[in-house]
Formats: sequence, C-alpha cells, structure tokens
Amino acid sequence: MNRLRFWIVATLLAGTVVLLYARGNNVIPVREPLAELPSTIDGWTGTEQHIDQETRDVLGDGDFLSRSYDRQGQLAPIDLFIAYFPMQKTGSTIHSPKNCLPGSGWIFDASRYVDLTDDSGKSHRVGEYVISNGQVKQFVIYWYEAHGRSVANEYWAKVYLVADAMRTNRTDGALVRIITPILADEEEAQAKARAEDFAQRLAPELTQFIPN
Repeated sequence: MNRLRFWIVATLLAGTVVLLYARGNNVIPVREPLAELPSTIDGWTGTEQHIDQETRDVLGDGDFLSRSYDRQGQLAPIDLFIAYFPMQKTGSTIHSPKNCLPGSGWIFDASRYVDLTDDSGKSHRVGEYVISNGQVKQFVIYWYEAHGRSVANEYWAKVYLVADAMRTNRTDGALVRIITPILADEEEAQAKARAEDFAQRLAPELTQFIPN
C-alpha cells in the first residue's frame, strides 16, 4: 500500500512539473503584499522576524511574512509564517513543513487533520501537529490556501493546483503556518487552544493577501 501511494504521489508530482513548465499564460491576480497584513489582530500584536537571504533563495520567487505575535494574558507567543507564490513553477512551489522541519532537527510526534471555523464562520481544513526537538515541544497548525480553498494535505493541494491551472490558468497559492511552544508547565491542550484562537482570528484577514 505504501509503495502504491509512493508511485501515485510521484506520478502526480511529475505531472505537475510538466504542466507548470508547459503553461506560459498564467493569470496573476491583484492582491496586497503580505507586509500589509495587520500587525495587531484582535489583541495579538506582531513583531517582524527577519528572513535571511539563504532561506529566501531556498523558498524561491514569492512573497513571505514571518512574525511573532504576543497577547496580554497569554503565556507564550505565536509564530506566524506565510509563503505566497503568485505563480508556482519548478523551483518556486510551496514547500511542505513535513519536509523542512525534520531537516532542522524537529520530529513529528502526533498529527491529525481537523476542521477549524474562523471568526467569520468559514470552515478551514487544517493540519495540527505536535513536534519536538529534544525536550522542547511545539504545537503547529498549517494549511494550504488557494482560490478560497483551505487544504490540509499537501498531496491534495497538488491535485487542486493542477486542476485550477487547467481550469483558470492560475497557479498561485500560499502556505500558512502557526507555531506556539508547549511550555513545560502547561498541558498540550492549552497550546492547542492558543494556536487555534489565533488561527480563527487570522483567517478572515487573509483574503486580500491570498486572493480567492
């Protein structure tokens, strides 16, 4: 079963590469730069985090945002990272956190997909993960956002990418990642609640930066 899944995924990714190479008439929608995302979101106040050039070179051509948000009364911050690609092609596509985090020494201890309803009432399919590096643990929420659709699974994100490219000539999309530490003196559920609280408030703000 794992071997079959591997070949299905490999074929899908190969087809995506061929399609993105072949299509030269991509529609790039009008949008606001991620730097304009509010630095204060319902009591959460953000501080810009530097993204070094080496990281930008690895990510490719896109618009990136990295901020740390704090809120009075919360024990720990929220780290927000968004990567938006106006046109995905070879060398400039969304990277899965499952691929890059292990390379930084982090391992995935637990994972699941859930439906999260934001403050506007819209439902988002997101991935929730507990990761660890030695004794340090963090709670992660991430999802792929494109054309008004939230997808938790990177393989389905590729399927929709191919379908949308053929249907609308659009290959734009984004990864939204939220991380908060699981403190030594708190339960995992508290970190989960903190991350979900922020995600629910953030999501309605994204539409002018990640076009529907």
